[in-house]
Amino acid sequence: MKKIFLFVLFLLLLSACRSDDEKAALALARRVMGPQASGIVFERISASEDCYELRQKGNKVLIRGNNANSMAVGLNRYIQEYCLADVSWYHYNPVELPPVLPSVPEPVTGKAEMPVRFFLNYCTLGYTMPWWQWEEWERFIDWMALNGVNMPLAITGEEAVWQKVWRKYGLTDEQIRAFFTGPAHLPWQRMCNVDRWQGPLPQSWIDGQAELQKRILKRERELNMKPVLPAFSGHIPRELAGVVDQHLDTSQVARWGNFAHDRRCTFLNPTDPMFSRIQKDFLEEQTRMYGTSHIYGLDSFNEVAPPSWEPDTLAILSKGIYESLTSVDPDAVWLQMGWLFLSKSWTPERIKAYLGAVPLGRLILLDYESDYLEIWRRTERFYGHNFIWCYLGNFGGMTCIEGDYHLNADRIAATRAEGGPGFVGIGSTLEGFGVNEPIYQALLDQAWSNRRPVEVYIDNIADRRLGRPDSTYRAYWHKIVNQVSITHTSTSSSDIVCAHPNLEGIWNWTTEIKRAYNPADLEDALAMLETVDGDSDAFRFDLANARRQVLVDRAQPVRDRFTTAYYTGDREGMTAARDHFLSICDSLVAVLKTRPEFSLEKWISAARAWGRTPQEKDYFERNARTIITVWGDSYYLSDYANRDWDGLVETFYKPRWEMFFNAVMDAFDAGEPFVNMQSPRNRSPEQEACLRGMALDEAIWDFECRWTGISETESSDLGAN
Repeated sequence: MKKIFLFVLFLLLLSACRSDDEKAALALARRVMGPQASGIVFERISASEDCYELRQKGNKVLIRGNNANSMAVGLNRYIQEYCLADVSWYHYNPVELPPVLPSVPEPVTGKAEMPVRFFLNYCTLGYTMPWWQWEEWERFIDWMALNGVNMPLAITGEEAVWQKVWRKYGLTDEQIRAFFTGPAHLPWQRMCNVDRWQGPLPQSWIDGQAELQKRILKRERELNMKPVLPAFSGHIPRELAGVVDQHLDTSQVARWGNFAHDRRCTFLNPTDPMFSRIQKDFLEEQTRMYGTSHIYGLDSFNEVAPPSWEPDTLAILSKGIYESLTSVDPDAVWLQMGWLFLSKSWTPERIKAYLGAVPLGRLILLDYESDYLEIWRRTERFYGHNFIWCYLGNFGGMTCIEGDYHLNADRIAATRAEGGPGFVGIGSTLEGFGVNEPIYQALLDQAWSNRRPVEVYIDNIADRRLGRPDSTYRAYWHKIVNQVSITHTSTSSSDIVCAHPNLEGIWNWTTEIKRAYNPADLEDALAMLETVDGDSDAFRFDLANARRQVLVDRAQPVRDRFTTAYYTGDREGMTAARDHFLSICDSLVAVLKTRPEFSLEKWISAARAWGRTPQEKDYFERNARTIITVWGDSYYLSDYANRDWDGLVETFYKPRWEMFFNAVMDAFDAGEPFVNMQSPRNRSPEQEACLRGMALDEAIWDFECRWTGISETESSDLGAN
């Protein structure tokens, strides 16, 4: 008995001697590896920069690093290269380790060449994460640490802070909750794009998100991350002017996303004395609730125009914003999205004036979509400010295979050589998770000195997703990377099944179908993949994902055959093409049902889980349905967040196509013309005169609103400008 007591005491003393970093790394290992984490030992070392080392220590693997984040990167390297396993960002995907942990025959060392590794986008909180509970967040935070992320965007629970602030100014809870949008649309409310849409926000949501944020931040900080919290950007409730004594210098932001006038945002000029007062109240309350990393995400003019385009005025605005931060937190660093600078309105002169009013070293720019356009090259390296090269990679959570591994690696290498001392990091600003997780892992691998060449890295993707080397599976992945996934992401990269039905071309800008690859190459890749003997979870996803993409690619020429048959008067050809298209939809559903990543039911049930009453559950479901379909109160953003999901295809996309095929064939039988339609914003007089086409679009809009649960008072007229 005495021996047992002494042994337990020894273990307790050993645990007490571990540093906080070692404890955090070990806890992470236990979460992702289970009991097999007992084969890993962590040791903190002193170093001036992020680094890690792997080596064998007896029958255990020793992972040394300067902090828990670096140790996590070392652990991930061990899991991927030696265990041939993978840790997914989804909590329901298993980590499939070998029964016996492999040894590390020779030491491996890695050093971070990029001190900052950023992750997330405001929009990710709407397109992928709005309904997440702690279980989802816990795995994702572990995933970020394993991949070296040390500066994540952390804006969950922001509304709880604002509620306290706006109460202080005299607004009622009813006014405050009505100011907020529905949960999935909060990212755009936070960016001063839209107010009130699908509000008022339930108090249960505000309170629940605040508690969730505390857990998120605690874990991120344990893993040596510096979460980026928000700051006041000038966006205020319009009712504020009625409850404060002084006059407010405000302007109404132009309509965004074609939302109704009542949903426009109100912007307070940074030169107004009230701006600094609100900033102080917000930051102090936020720090009391959530602490601070002294890095603040602040974006006043995201996809909206500033009050003036005069360079001198822009400088005054940015100076006012910066000084409002440092007057509260002298150590404040402003993190600004570079997305706004993609607009042609932001000329070099205007950008220089806006950025030049902020001292160097106190502003970090996210070069938001560097895979498309590197703003740092157009702005003399952001005129000396620090910047982070970002890969966007996904718009709206769409489910197409895309992204260019080689382009990312080449551009990061060129930025290393030419970006100057202001190039401080890399990251990703993905709008949604989509279906291309490995490209984000490959991107973050570029931050380390022992990064792997793309072709070598692709071999490892195949090995760790299958659990063993296989020449055919490796060949499949090389074909995907080199011949299929060969373009940067498009804001409207969709497939024909998810698109609003039309005879040819596109109906709306949100579903432009772009393919840089030859679909025959993907067909060949799938044929290759189907010969692989695999049963790992990741392999089964790859198989379903390739089959899904092949099916939707096959659908477009079938739609085109229907159109050709219509124009040539071939009714039998129309019928055959219609039936073929709809059968592809059915085959697609059968594939989608095999994977949780493609589940509408999972999305809906997660939303409903946030409700405490039947009414709240229905409210959250309506909001969840809305953002992935019609998005807003008019057609303008419809299908922007389209995705191949079981539940969406058979109940939303396929019925729209059935309505379309029936309308065209009815017109054909009646001897009436059916004109190829476009969205109401771009219609020609000929299109407006096509009564059947007009009636079809109205019927589809009515169907979409009923599917989402949007009421007539919420939706705008389909043809409204």
